[in-house]
Amino acid sequence: MIKFDTIDKKPKLYNLAVMTLLFAAAVAALALTGAEEHKFIISALCLAYLLAGIFMIQRAFVNQLKYNPYSYNTIVYTGFTIYVLLLFIVLLINSIRMSASPSLYVVSSIPTALRSSAQTYMYLSLPFIFIFSAGLCVSNISLIRHEGKSLNNILGIIISAATVGFFAFIISFDYYSTGSAKEVMIHDLIAGMLYSVFIYLECMMLGTIISNVIITRYKPEYDKDFVIILGCRIRKDGTPTPLLKGRADRALEFYERQKAATGKELIFITSGGQGDDEIMPESLSIKNYLIERGVLPELVIEENKSTSTLENMKFSKEIIDKINPDGKVIFSTSNYHVFRSGICARRVKLRATGIGKKTKWYFWPNASVREFAGLMTNHRGKQIAILLGIIAAYSAITVLSYM
Repeated sequence: MIKFDTIDKKPKLYNLAVMTLLFAAAVAALALTGAEEHKFIISALCLAYLLAGIFMIQRAFVNQLKYNPYSYNTIVYTGFTIYVLLLFIVLLINSIRMSASPSLYVVSSIPTALRSSAQTYMYLSLPFIFIFSAGLCVSNISLIRHEGKSLNNILGIIISAATVGFFAFIISFDYYSTGSAKEVMIHDLIAGMLYSVFIYLECMMLGTIISNVIITRYKPEYDKDFVIILGCRIRKDGTPTPLLKGRADRALEFYERQKAATGKELIFITSGGQGDDEIMPESLSIKNYLIERGVLPELVIEENKSTSTLENMKFSKEIIDKINPDGKVIFSTSNYHVFRSGICARRVKLRATGIGKKTKWYFWPNASVREFAGLMTNHRGKQIAILLGIIAAYSAITVLSYM
């Protein structure tokens, strides 16, 4: 199993950038000296480039986990590994067809195949899209039945409708085009941009799901000095909700296992302020519950000022730094919330690993979508840069396929 936080150097993809420049120069040189004569060499170079790209991205992903698993880069590396793998498969099929019928395939079929890969990706992901959308709707209906109507509880239904509607719009827009070669090319450029947006969001969603699964399945070592329990809404009488109890129970479970394995005690930091409609801070509600479960009061410290996950981590770190700045930390939350919580911890320079409590089946999909939206909102700059890069690449490939 890969161990987190074992290297100090952040992984970079400079080698991929250099390889891309060399690849582009080699293809340009071959094209200028007789593209049709070198079509098999160009196809082989494209395959080698994509295969090497997959290897480099995967290596960066593994090193990212070793450096800092709670990073937006973890999502990017995961999502784009999936997409580059699809490009490789599409181009491999095209190369096999070219080898079987060399007279029927010209060098322009290579950029054409790459351009059509976006459409191929969408069609291949159609089952996932409908299963994902249907699952969101079903879980939201059940969520509403259990917890009542609210904007948060119908968010999944809204996103499902938007996803299916956007997919249908793109397919209908790209279904047929007519006019001059220039008009058709412009149509294909617009279609490529729409595909790019859809593919980007789908890759990031898949990357987020996979990254969170990897994070939540990680088994931390039993050497911790502190466990932070992240707060959430409490009941009207001040007792923890089932969701909050789950977070506290997961922390207790880790504490008991650590004590049984190593005999080492740890300090519980209950984190969460008091909302306008709450009779006490969430931190106090968690503390009372822990004491009821047999935890000694002197092992529980309240952090009762925070109003967000980022503040949970920030104010808890201030407490930890006063007691033991070198102490090893773990945090406990719900399974869907682990990844983003870890990102918040690293933003305030708190090196901590997370553990998550499983939630009800009908709660997890909607909550995961909210977490995904939160992650995307917090990294708008990176998203725009990546998305513009994808659009530029597809636009260039489209223009090449028409030249």
